[in-house]
Amino acid sequence: MTKLAILGGNKAVPEGLIKKWPPVDAEDEKLVLASLRSDNHAFGPNCEALVREFAEWNGNKYCLFTNSGTAALHMALAACGVGAGDHVLVTAYSWSASATCILHHNAIPVFVEIDWATMIMAPDKIEAAITPKTKAIVVVHLNGLMVNMEKVMAVAHKHNLKVVEDACQAHGARYAGRKAGTWGDAAAFSLNQNKMLCAGEGGFLVTDNEEIYKAAVQIWNFGENRTPAQSRDYHAYALGWMYRGNDLTAAFARAQLKRLNVHIDIARSNAQGLNRELAGLKGVVLPVEPPNHFHNWYNHTCRVDTQALGWTGNPSALRNAILDALRAEGVTAGVYQHWTLPAMTVFQAQNAYGGGCPWTCPLTNLNGVDYSPERFPITQRHVDTHFGIATQLRAPNGSEVVRAIAEAYQKVLANINNLEIKE
Repeated sequence: MTKLAILGGNKAVPEGLIKKWPPVDAEDEKLVLASLRSDNHAFGPNCEALVREFAEWNGNKYCLFTNSGTAALHMALAACGVGAGDHVLVTAYSWSASATCILHHNAIPVFVEIDWATMIMAPDKIEAAITPKTKAIVVVHLNGLMVNMEKVMAVAHKHNLKVVEDACQAHGARYAGRKAGTWGDAAAFSLNQNKMLCAGEGGFLVTDNEEIYKAAVQIWNFGENRTPAQSRDYHAYALGWMYRGNDLTAAFARAQLKRLNVHIDIARSNAQGLNRELAGLKGVVLPVEPPNHFHNWYNHTCRVDTQALGWTGNPSALRNAILDALRAEGVTAGVYQHWTLPAMTVFQAQNAYGGGCPWTCPLTNLNGVDYSPERFPITQRHVDTHFGIATQLRAPNGSEVVRAIAEAYQKVLANINNLEIKE
């Protein structure tokens, strides 16, 4: 193999080869400019159209357009009746919002170990994490791969638990032929810059339950029981926030939604192509698409196989050296999370609101709540060894980019003994 770029060699991925995400065309400009030139930049007609279009696309009865996926998660939990002192199960590995949304309504997160092969919540470990105070499960479909929802729903029905799907990365992902966001009691999607459906920021709450939808409206709109599209009395009937989206963002999202199926197909083709190119590469554990799953490949996440490489030191040190080399080759790879969720300060300190709340609130019982990081060894191993790429494998990039990225991976791993590893 040629000399590593980090040591002065040529890049495997030339400057300018990888095109930016998301692709923006005349349809985006048309809808956004029309919104800009309208007289309603708050909750306008594009917001109303967007919720109809996304609900139809995903197969839901009800949809609310929010200002973030995090807001949608909070709304979903509150609308499902989660409140002060309740316990909510959630994966030990995800973005922080998957767990802090539980705190937003004064409930207590209880973490569940991940499955090594899939990197998502291990459904066979859910039941053992249930406490007498457990009210709901937040199921995170991380990286665009769904959790086995048949197993999740079986446990939920057995113990009378609500299920909220964190589908913020899972637009179009499917399990057993059903899309993310159509299994649980409610679900949240994100429209953040990196998401498969991008509008800069924003999100959706979806549900098929009318009562959950009505409760979510109150959280979403100042505690009122009517949307801005209806005749409002501006009366707060319950505790509420202002979680609505705006017309300009909705216009951008509507344009991108028209191409979402194509974008998912391209991401799948590129991710599967990269897996084929890297098959058998020593030192790398490739991501998988298990049977009965339809992965949208939001992220292509690998792990360093330290044993195969004969490395007995700090696994994250080797991973970081590989990352530095890949970046020098022109691959913008990164680490999604450097911490397990239980190890994050907000959970270790147990002091979200001051005075130890919600952990010290009178309604709280901490029986079964243990944030000791050593309880999650698989999650920690994943954190220490993973790295990945996201938008480089999306439209408008194609097979040429896939081959260049694969060459970079192969080049770095073939020269592993030439890397400077800082422990």
